[in-house]
Amino acid sequence: MPRSFNRAERVADLIHRNLALLLQKEFKDPRAGMVTVLNVQTSADLQQARIYVTVLEEAKREETLKILNKASGFFRTSLASLVQLRVVPKLSFVFDDSMARGNRIDSLLEFCIREES
Repeated sequence: MPRSFNRAERVADLIHRNLALLLQKEFKDPRAGMVTVLNVQTSADLQQARIYVTVLEEAKREETLKILNKASGFFRTSLASLVQLRVVPKLSFVFDDSMARGNRIDSLLEFCIREES
């Protein structure tokens, strides 16, 4: 049975795809590290969107988040020209540490398995 998506999820998916392309092709700030969009969550009223990102270079994480949040107006304007929405949500970028946590859990499990052997 296909999963039904509500409007907020569809808008989040649309923003995710287009924002990933914008970051790859249009955003040219040399101070920012390589950014990957992992997830987008929109508020129920579609006025706010939280963009979960990860940065390749851990040392540039904080600076890159500041740069992305400062450039949120650029991204919002660019999204407005790409997507057919009455109002493009206000964007806020946050670091998603789920991959780092997952890697840590994997290494702990690997260590436990080696200890039992």
